[in-house]
Amino acid sequence: MSAAASARRRGPQRGSRVGVARWKEATRSVAAERERAGVGPREHKIMYNLKEKIRHVPDFPKAGILFYDITTLLQDPVGFRSAIDSLAVPFKDQGIEIVVGIESRGFIFGSVVADRIGAGFSPVRKPGKLPSHTVRCTYDLEYGTDCLEIHDDAVRGGQRVLIVDDLLATGGTARASVNLVKQLGGRVHALAFLIELVALNGRAKLEGETVHSVLKY
Repeated sequence: MSAAASARRRGPQRGSRVGVARWKEATRSVAAERERAGVGPREHKIMYNLKEKIRHVPDFPKAGILFYDITTLLQDPVGFRSAIDSLAVPFKDQGIEIVVGIESRGFIFGSVVADRIGAGFSPVRKPGKLPSHTVRCTYDLEYGTDCLEIHDDAVRGGQRVLIVDDLLATGGTARASVNLVKQLGGRVHALAFLIELVALNGRAKLEGETVHSVLKY
């Protein structure tokens, strides 16, 4: 898995070209946003510690893109546990029945979160990857379209669902996943991301949904 939870996007829709300058501009507003959200010293320390464990790779996969490589976080037992805690704890005892993880790093975080909160797990995958009957959702990319699929029995009508992924970038895959869950009659309780790229404004595509992100860049 070469990936990094962050800036590696699953195709253009997740990453859009995030230049280093744009990243720096976005980070200047993060402190103020955290203050408004009431993030205390303990949460600041957790976020700082997690960010310290994420490797920054400039000019990957293209010039001008700063890539956040989470493989270094995953290698660290304490960091990995802390990342899972930060994703799972807000949703304990919330009646979540199914966690839906988005391909592919959403599988890593989503399955562990599901275990932590006592829920089942269902994957959302790219076309042709799931073996049984599926439903499909098409969504727009920067240039063209793409689609995601889920098994038609992955979520039962009325089930409360938490959607988990590593990264919220432009919001295309997250929006498609919400639509898939709702197609099956599920109730989207919230979406949880390890990393949010604030400058890309992925939340705009998730209007009306509850969004939780651990780290903001």
